[in-house]
Amino acid sequence: MKLQREVLGELFQIAVGVILASIGLKAFLLPNGFLDGGVTGIAILISRLLPVNISVLLFVLSLPFLALAYYTVSKRILIKSTFSILALSIMIHFENFSIITDDKLLISIFGGLFLGMGIGLSIRNGAVLDGSEILGVFLNDRFGISIGRIILIFNVVLFALTALTLSVETALYSTLTYLVTAKVIDSMIKGFEDFIGLRVISGKTEAIKEKLVNEMGVGVTLYKGAGGYGKEGEQKEMEIIDTIINRMDIRKIHNIIDEVDHKAFVVEYDVNDIKGGVLRKYLEKNKKRKMGSIKA
Repeated sequence: MKLQREVLGELFQIAVGVILASIGLKAFLLPNGFLDGGVTGIAILISRLLPVNISVLLFVLSLPFLALAYYTVSKRILIKSTFSILALSIMIHFENFSIITDDKLLISIFGGLFLGMGIGLSIRNGAVLDGSEILGVFLNDRFGISIGRIILIFNVVLFALTALTLSVETALYSTLTYLVTAKVIDSMIKGFEDFIGLRVISGKTEAIKEKLVNEMGVGVTLYKGAGGYGKEGEQKEMEIIDTIINRMDIRKIHNIIDEVDHKAFVVEYDVNDIKGGVLRKYLEKNKKRKMGSIKA
């Protein structure tokens, strides 16, 4: 029952994110011919050049990236991403806002603001609204290129094509929209690519470790430790779990820990830089390899 409520809560927040993103598109960007980055921007650009409905284009162009996601991210993320992209396409098709402003600066800022809030809220709940993020994860897994750099290159090419096919002014305002969107997303989720560290202290370390390794595929390090002098007095020796995960799956990690030991003491800490390891293995579908734990 608790898990069902959590899933429903995630889907509700993704739905709110879809609504916010569709407001940014239909109330600001689309009526004024502005683009966003990623697959959404490609769909808008094609709809400006060809008589094809933007909502159809958005979903069709996302299909190759969703197919890529089948081999790249977890099944849960794939399902929620498919739902969110389809919902966004439907919302864009049926929503009909009157133009709020014709000020190009306001259009860029507020269009990017609503779009960024929608995308950020979706990502926080384990879904993406744009296939370029999935492409970023895939190329990062294969070649080790930063996700942020991949998305940046993707959008530089897109806005260059916009300048050539539409106008330089449209490309510049669309770039501003993209920068606002990216900043808002970063503010909401502290970066799509960000990792955080988790330190878990529990009397059920072995069970938690097994779930983290087998269900999430994350690497863990075990430290020898001893309890302090809390209410229960000095404790016997125990093992402390230390792991690094993507922020995108923080909610699922907490759910796993709560299932085993709801009294577990969990500390989150920021990770400024990472190198090597098995940090992204948990994103890959059906790769439930047992990853060796290191005891210190």
